Amino acid sequence: MPRWNPLALGLLGLAACLLAAPVLGCGPGRGPVGRRRLGRRQLSPLLYKQFVPNVPEQTLGASGKAEGKVLRGSERFRDLVPNYNPDIIFKDEENTGADRLMTERCKERVNSLAIAVMNMWPGVKLRVTEGWDEDGHHLPDSLHYEGRALDITTSDRDRHKYGMLARLAVEAGFDWVYYESKAHVHVSVKADNSLAVRTGGCFPGHATVTLQSGERRGLADLRQGDWVLGAEPGGRLVPTEVLLFLDRDLRQRTSFVAIETASPARRLLLTPSHLVFAARGAANGTAAFLPVFARRVRPGDAVLAHGAGGQGLRPARVLRVSREDGVGVFAPLTSHGTLLVNGVLASCYAVLESHRWAHRAFAPLRLFHGLLSLLPARAEAGNGTAPEAGMHWYSRLLYRLAGGVLGHEALQA
Repeated sequence: MPRWNPLALGLLGLAACLLAAPVLGCGPGRGPVGRRRLGRRQLSPLLYKQFVPNVPEQTLGASGKAEGKVLRGSERFRDLVPNYNPDIIFKDEENTGADRLMTERCKERVNSLAIAVMNMWPGVKLRVTEGWDEDGHHLPDSLHYEGRALDITTSDRDRHKYGMLARLAVEAGFDWVYYESKAHVHVSVKADNSLAVRTGGCFPGHATVTLQSGERRGLADLRQGDWVLGAEPGGRLVPTEVLLFLDRDLRQRTSFVAIETASPARRLLLTPSHLVFAARGAANGTAAFLPVFARRVRPGDAVLAHGAGGQGLRPARVLRVSREDGVGVFAPLTSHGTLLVNGVLASCYAVLESHRWAHRAFAPLRLFHGLLSLLPARAEAGNGTAPEAGMHWYSRLLYRLAGGVLGHEALQA
């Protein structure tokens, strides 16, 4: 066993104390992804050429940097979603449906704005004149190329309404609004992957885990000290202890990715930037399965599911992937960093697309927990210890440290 000098032992002890409670999970914060509430205060129209917030569009305080053009058929193109909201008129002069394609965040914001427009001017609808651009009609770094920007008007094209339209866009939660032209208002949003760090929670409250005994237990009833089924790096199922909760909120509502499989039939819900073990196409063994963000899983891929009758893990083909809202966010951390949720193997980690590095980051925590287990048992220790509600503050700190070293663009790329 290597010898430790006093300084090393002191630093290790300090790290262990810091890591005893806080942890990194599905992201360091849970600001609502939803819209701002329209209050009863008097709204003031934006002035011509005014933008809100009063910083350049591609800065951290607004919509953030451009990440590069999204090309039709590319991997990132799959992240764009079509918007068929009947309360929005899409100009679509190219007749390709491109103006309807946008990021999930952009879709949420523009749908909220469409409601506000109809409430403000009965009989008037929101009109989108420019959305995702695949034809090179904008400046090289335009967010239109990523489905993160829109040019909007009202359906009656009354230019006297555009200042108030811009204000409604601010209230709807767009990250940058610019009364750019007498002919339209420009709006944009942050990249979806930059938002994962503010939408905490990993699994919904109705999800279940498999205890060491084989019993199913809801995440809402899971406790620190319980033993659940997880997996070793080789794919073998093993009992693993629940060390603590990275996040736990019974009432929080958020958006999940729903992954449905066949043979065995399973349905897993988890946040978009949470890690799940998946393989492209058919897979016969566990070696081909790699940790990927849930939002990257596609129909035809395979995930690892727990077979019926006490069988081990086996590949299960993904039938469909969709988005679904759920209530309750739960992020248990186990000693192995994995667990079965609704019969599908998932990682305990998110935000950084590397299960190995995320697991290594918690080595001091696991060491500290192991040392505590050597102490005489306390009355409050063991199974049945009720976890505290809320999120551990260390997740924010650790993300900021990682962002400072790697850059926030390197996370969730």
